[in-house]
Amino acid sequence: MKKWYKKTAFGALTLLSASLLMACSSDSNETEDGASSDSVTFWYMGDGNEHIQPILDDFTEETGITVDVQSIPWSSSHDKLLTAVASGDGPDVVQMGTTWMAEFVDAGALQDISSYIESEDSMKSENFFDGSVATTKFDDAYYGVPWYTETRALYYRTDLLEEVGYSEAPKNWEELEDAAVKLSERGDDMYGFQVESNDPSFAFMFARQNGSELFDKDGNPDFSEAPFVETVDYLNTFMQNGSSPKQDLGLDISQTFGGEGIVPMFISGPWMINAINDSTTDIEGKWATAVLPSGSENNLSNTGGANLAVFNGTENEENSIALIEFLSRPENQLAFFETSNSLPSATAAWEDEALADPIIATFGKQLENSESMPLIPEFERISASYLEDWEEIYLGGADIQEKMSELNTETEGFIQ
Repeated sequence: MKKWYKKTAFGALTLLSASLLMACSSDSNETEDGASSDSVTFWYMGDGNEHIQPILDDFTEETGITVDVQSIPWSSSHDKLLTAVASGDGPDVVQMGTTWMAEFVDAGALQDISSYIESEDSMKSENFFDGSVATTKFDDAYYGVPWYTETRALYYRTDLLEEVGYSEAPKNWEELEDAAVKLSERGDDMYGFQVESNDPSFAFMFARQNGSELFDKDGNPDFSEAPFVETVDYLNTFMQNGSSPKQDLGLDISQTFGGEGIVPMFISGPWMINAINDSTTDIEGKWATAVLPSGSENNLSNTGGANLAVFNGTENEENSIALIEFLSRPENQLAFFETSNSLPSATAAWEDEALADPIIATFGKQLENSESMPLIPEFERISASYLEDWEEIYLGGADIQEKMSELNTETEGFIQ
């Protein structure tokens, strides 16, 4: 385990961890004589009735195990999980956002299921994208199974790119900048590429493309080193030359990407496909997706999504694993894709024609070159500090090297 994992989780979770050891248990499905009943409790983040209930009905039909599913909005799910850790009143199976895995593993909230990863064919790690598997493994033990995944790709207006000399998407950073500048020269209040100012993972993703490891092998931050500093400078170029808007335009996707294409290139996840199709009617056949342009080293994207995990302390382990095994099968991940548009993490599912549409298939190709953000409990604090520094750079003209050195020092303090 790297040194940051050895540290106690910060804030409220630190206090909750101790109580977990004494209190954490499932919303037990035990009968009066202590035997597990034919049921399992499952916390699902989202609309369970619409997205997951039909699949759970199939599980019940196959196994005879009923699923007591509780739908929890993503906006309140983190607090709900913290409360569960403290009280021990948690589920048997929980859907866990990939970026939260480190925090809850560190707190001891999730059960080590390594033995099942070895014994259950549909749960074996080789069935899933490497980037997704990485979000389940800590200190050589597995605490979850990848369920659905997401990554970021480039959305672009094919018609507008052709007008500035690009018959296909930019292949590298140089082409991305060149195309963005040319597109911004179409007139006042026209831009070429959206640099996401409120998403810290945006810069970290680009930095990896430029050779930054973010943290060295000993867990020390690399934010003050050349690959990261050069990346921030590159992104700031779009802000300063006017090819990216500096502020939120206050427009929806039909206005920025549809019509005249005020912002004809941006990076986002697969959820934007439906948003574009539902809100724009004038650009059908005039837009596409592409894998990310390459930096000096690679075109790595970010892996996100959610895993399935067993809440530590459950006395309903057998049924919990049965549910996770069922939901991990490629055919059931495809069924979930049909109800929720969440992309399967099982690579075999991507052989299905349902994912053959070129706009969707791009994400499958990008997933082969995608990694999660650093899985450390302190990463949210680090991200918040970066955004403060970034705003001072692109809006206030602060010195990039100076601010990134400050970020490095702050981060060292966070992870001590």
